[in-house]
Amino acid sequence: IAGTFNDWHCSTTPMVSLGEGRWAKELLLPPGTYEYRLVVDDEWVGDPKANETVANPFGSHNVLLRVQPPAGAKMAGTSHK
Repeated sequence: IAGTFNDWHCSTTPMVSLGEGRWAKELLLPPGTYEYRLVVDDEWVGDPKANETVANPFGSHNVLLRVQPPAGAKMAGTSHK
């Protein structure tokens, strides 16, 4: 998997085989919006389970991943009275 969270370097976050053609990778990312693609047999592909995509400069689409802050977490610059 490669994306804005690892500067598009697919070798830094390889996925792990779960068997039966299933793969996974657990990442701890700070809240924000990230783009990513999967690299399968040296080919960049979209995630078939993606809910949201955005066009990229290569004529295909990147997957959008939105990481929300944990429930009850304070956001920088906000205050509660």
